[in-house]
Amino acid sequence: MKIIKIFKETISDGFGFRYSIYFSGCTHYCEGCHNHETWKGDIGRALDKEYMDEIVEEINSNYMLDGITLSGGDPFFNPEELLEFLKEIKVRTHKNIWSYTGYTFETLLEDPTMRECLDYIDVLVDGKFQKADYDPDLYFRGSSNQRIIDIKESLENDQIITLEF
Repeated sequence: MKIIKIFKETISDGFGFRYSIYFSGCTHYCEGCHNHETWKGDIGRALDKEYMDEIVEEINSNYMLDGITLSGGDPFFNPEELLEFLKEIKVRTHKNIWSYTGYTFETLLEDPTMRECLDYIDVLVDGKFQKADYDPDLYFRGSSNQRIIDIKESLENDQIITLEF
């Protein structure tokens, strides 16, 4: 699992003041993607214990942060490693986590490892970016087909609960 960049403070990748982590690797190949250099998954710094400790320290030392956002690429490119990352970052930071993905929520539910990842994510922005549905006035997503899903509420109520901004 590789990380291509980190924004230590941003307000554009979710609600509030966030720490955004961009992962390498994506298989969706969305037309108009603004991070196409991440698709192969071969760029960036490998996530090892030392790098994880640095990330956790940066997050825990910034009391202004409201949460963490995972983007890319697609964080679900390597679900087994994502799951281990999510378990550790959630336990060590206790921050809410937003994740972007080209997969739909329904597709993630079908894969046992991806489904388990959802237990550590609070908000999911799902679906491929669709150039034809691009709308620069949307908050926290690029195209109108993408949904901002409250994961906890959706899993508890067995239906998709979206958030509106």
